[in-house]
Amino acid sequence: MSAVLTEEAAPVRAQLPDRGARAVLALARFEARKLLLTVPVVIAFVAYVAWIVWRTRSSWDGYPALQDVDRATQSMPMLVGLAVLLGAARAVVRSERHGTEHHFGVLVLRPWQRTAGHALSVAPAALLTAVCVAGQFGWEALKPGAVGHGSPAELAVGPLTVLGFGTLGVLLGRLTRSAFAAPLLVVVLLFVFVLGTGASEESGLSWLAPVVSVTGPDTLPSDLMGRPAAWHALYLAGAALCLAFLAMAFSGGRGAFVRTGLALSLAAAVTGGVLQARGVAPSPELTAARERASTHPDLRCTEHGGSTYCAFPEWGPRTGTWAGIVDRVQAVAGGAAHDQALVVRQRIDARYGPGTDTAIPASTERHRVTVGTAWGGNRIPEFSSAVAAVLVVGTEEAGSELCDGRMVTVMWLSLSWQDDPMGALRRVRLDDSVSGSAIVLSPTNPLSMTEGQTDVVRRLLENPPAGTGARIKKHWAELTAPGVTTAHVAEVLGVAKPEKADSCED
Repeated sequence: MSAVLTEEAAPVRAQLPDRGARAVLALARFEARKLLLTVPVVIAFVAYVAWIVWRTRSSWDGYPALQDVDRATQSMPMLVGLAVLLGAARAVVRSERHGTEHHFGVLVLRPWQRTAGHALSVAPAALLTAVCVAGQFGWEALKPGAVGHGSPAELAVGPLTVLGFGTLGVLLGRLTRSAFAAPLLVVVLLFVFVLGTGASEESGLSWLAPVVSVTGPDTLPSDLMGRPAAWHALYLAGAALCLAFLAMAFSGGRGAFVRTGLALSLAAAVTGGVLQARGVAPSPELTAARERASTHPDLRCTEHGGSTYCAFPEWGPRTGTWAGIVDRVQAVAGGAAHDQALVVRQRIDARYGPGTDTAIPASTERHRVTVGTAWGGNRIPEFSSAVAAVLVVGTEEAGSELCDGRMVTVMWLSLSWQDDPMGALRRVRLDDSVSGSAIVLSPTNPLSMTEGQTDVVRRLLENPPAGTGARIKKHWAELTAPGVTTAHVAEVLGVAKPEKADSCED
């Protein structure tokens, strides 16, 4: 028996680095597809899109300021991130759960390269989140009443949060090899970041959280926001990459690529974290700018119909809308008020930052009306009430002290022309009532209505006698005379007198 030896040519192999990179990308594509189709991630994205549609249709009453909109895109992606964290962690430990870990020994991928593939697989979820963020912001920006400017760094927070949570899931899977660790961590993060009170921007440590919320009734011009958004975005990006490289290191990655990536990402996270903490305190330049905007603002003034409207540059497009309200109020006024030239000035108090609720004092200058940075909804009857008070008594300060029958005339001017006068009356009152005494909201100091004045105004708005508008104009001097009683105003306008006298008529 003889044996014949044959010599076979060695197979041609591609270089290992090239094959490894292609295999990592192939694994990343495969895992990304499975991740996006997992039930928690699908539910999270469906809920996210539904929330965008539900909220954006009526948000800010159709008059958004884009420096508020960019921050409003940050909270919901945290829920998506938690779902991605859970899916990524389960994908990493899948081979352990199914008992197939030993099969991976025949592949060209080393363990740390497989981890790199899992880390890359969360990137499509972050990109899809970025699409949702862009859609939400674009929808708001295209509204006719939109003003201001958004921050790209603020818009990046949502996608970077998803990326960070996803890489945290990969690291968790490599550290624990347990299928129960990720759900437990999701519960903890859900409680801390979503169900908790949320982080405040007042503390530098609070900026270590993915989202730093700040709420306030007034919007500041975009150049006065003073949030370290760019450093926060750098911190989130560095943290996400650092978690990914840590997962590779724990999987055996000891090469120059992993070590360099870990060092650079850690440096980025630390740099961003330190500088964002320092950026919480406003700089002297920002403090000075906020002081000027509060006391001597640089406004742009335009004229509409004989009145002057002064606004911060970003709010310039809204002056025409304000003029429309002034015209409607003056159209139902009589005497000199019908053609009185007013000066409508935008006023804010920016000295304490964007999250502070500050009161604007009433102006003592004649025929001056204050308007804020918010608009739409309740802001319209509040502004029209301020305009009516100035037309009737001359100044905002005098309007806040008004307590006689002239208040009926003020509220008629403010509300009678609106589409839903009774609804506007309810919204402009602090307690949302249409009976009894109440505080009437205004851009500055509030006005007040007695029970008797409320009764007369309600009768006028619910079922106005024929010719009420003509009576207002005919008897304008009588209805706006200081000290006129509510009972006399009711008699002139043809409605029942109130049962109780006003406090200043006693």
